[in-house]
Amino acid sequence: MSSSILEEKDPIEEMLDRTGCKNIHVSLQECMFEYKDWRKCQNLVNDLRDCMLKYEQQKRPEFQNE
Repeated sequence: MSSSILEEKDPIEEMLDRTGCKNIHVSLQECMFEYKDWRKCQNLVNDLRDCMLKYEQQKRPEFQNE
């Protein structure tokens, strides 16, 4: 494999870096790994949703009034 392939970042990881929600996403992944049940991780699911919505609201003015 060439080094450029190894250095490519996952598009999801890049998106999470931009949004500032990466830590919540990592915590959610850890919770899902531990419990294997998204219902037990609802607080993190909601936190990630809220973080992503906040990012969208800051980025796009048309989301300001939702």
